[in-house]
Amino acid sequence: MLKVLSAQIKEFKKDSLITPVFMILEVIMEMIIPLLMASIIDDGVNAGNLSHIYRIGAIMIVMALIGLWAGIMAAKHGARAATGFARNLRRAMYENIQTFSFSNIDKYSTSSLITRLTTDVTNIQNAYQMLLRMAMRAPMTMIIAMVMTFSINARLASIYLVAVIFLGICLSLIMPRANKYFRQVFEKYDALNASVQENVSAIRVVKAYVREDYEKDKFSRANQNIYNMFIKAEKLVVINMPLMQATVYACILLISWFGARMIVAGGLTTGEMMSLLTYCMNILMSLMMLSMIFVMLSMSAASARRIAEVLTEKSNLENPENPVMDVKSGSIAFHDVSFAYKDGGKPVLSHINLDIKAGETIGIIGGTGSAKSSLVNLISRLYDVTSGELLVGGLDVRKYDMETLRNQVAVVLQKNVLFSGSILDNLRWGDKEASEEECIRACKLACADEFIQKMPDKYNTYIEQGGTNVSGGQKQRLCIARALLKKPKILILDDSTSAVDTATDAKIRKAFAEEIPDTTKLIIAQRISSVQNADRIIVMDNGTVTAFGTHDELMSESPIYREVYESQTGGNGDFDENGGDN
Repeated sequence: MLKVLSAQIKEFKKDSLITPVFMILEVIMEMIIPLLMASIIDDGVNAGNLSHIYRIGAIMIVMALIGLWAGIMAAKHGARAATGFARNLRRAMYENIQTFSFSNIDKYSTSSLITRLTTDVTNIQNAYQMLLRMAMRAPMTMIIAMVMTFSINARLASIYLVAVIFLGICLSLIMPRANKYFRQVFEKYDALNASVQENVSAIRVVKAYVREDYEKDKFSRANQNIYNMFIKAEKLVVINMPLMQATVYACILLISWFGARMIVAGGLTTGEMMSLLTYCMNILMSLMMLSMIFVMLSMSAASARRIAEVLTEKSNLENPENPVMDVKSGSIAFHDVSFAYKDGGKPVLSHINLDIKAGETIGIIGGTGSAKSSLVNLISRLYDVTSGELLVGGLDVRKYDMETLRNQVAVVLQKNVLFSGSILDNLRWGDKEASEEECIRACKLACADEFIQKMPDKYNTYIEQGGTNVSGGQKQRLCIARALLKKPKILILDDSTSAVDTATDAKIRKAFAEEIPDTTKLIIAQRISSVQNADRIIVMDNGTVTAFGTHDELMSESPIYREVYESQTGGNGDFDENGGDN
């Protein structure tokens, strides 16, 4: 884990090394000053030597300025190293997430990935900055101050040693218990972020069903869980403070008592007594600082593990050594293909055998859970087949360069997503070099041009995040147009005309037949009217192909198809003939 994270320090190694050096210099300057104070009192004030006071005072000022400069430089380089480290972690995680296959993405919730990219990285940033500065300053201060006290008076310095040992034992008992709660906190953050994300993205549904109170209760529970965990941890951590204060006061009283007696007896000077009291505070505050470092590091350890998980996650889909860079045609063949989402899991597709010619229009119909989407996801290699062979253009999809294959297989998924930006910006996801004329042509094919022309800014109309300012049917047509701009050899519409009326659906299918005859078109639909004019239709049930043929063939050979057809044309089907975009 440490090796994975430290690899992201990269160009900030110099800052990471310089920061502790400046911290050591600052500590040395601070630790010399109490000795100089003792000299001023003993050799200057008590001896009435004014020139000595001036000389030592000037040295103290120089030491203080050097320490101040060193502290500023440590803060500057430490902040640069920590923020740069955090930036690299975020970038590395984000870039690795982009390589994930669908099966990799299935392992993490969206809220969990967001928490890792934000809260967890911030924890690591704070911990790293503290590690570079305080983790160097605290032990160095304690060690140097302890050496100084023993050099002044070993008998009195032993009081500090006992205090350090006592506090060290107390911390070793407190911190492991607190760490357990801190680790649990970040798991609760995922639930909190999931609640927020779900609520904000579906706020219209929440309001439509008047579920604000329910959502507020759900958020409050997640928020309260985090609060409760932090309270449990902090109750343990705050014990440090009274322990520290009690130890400090005990040390001051003991040093004052024994020190005063030694001054009277002539075994200690007043200046040395002042230095010992100053070092007392330095030693004990350093120990308190170390306890805070342990808290921060224990909190960040959980975050570090979660970040390392994302950084080390490798896509289970890889390009072959010498990938094919050209898809010759849009033909598709399934040879005894089976597929399961998890190794050893139950197959969602079993022994699929299909042969689809380039340029054919293929309808796919079946009940919910019949694995229609799983079938088409294999074509663009969003998942790999578990067994069997899937050919596109006569070659196994695993022999292609994945980017080349996916550029030739355009998929309009069930969940259509638009991004914030203009309509043209969204369309050019299909082809970033597409001209406005090409975008307009694609929109005409998808029957989107007609509503775009009615908008105030037409193709420059701004689309809100998630496409919230367009209807479901308009969003679907824009996504279809975006896919068409890829000029694919295979076009897959995964139930992506469900929100448009049947008349518009018919126009889209007619445009496809006339304008892109050489493109293989796979249309998943719930409506028979969307697929009955296809060249052939696949009927699926429970992960298997039960029938494959033309509409007329299926009417006579497939009971499932015939039942669906009769239920829809008998009055239980197409209710949206007069609308769909409202």
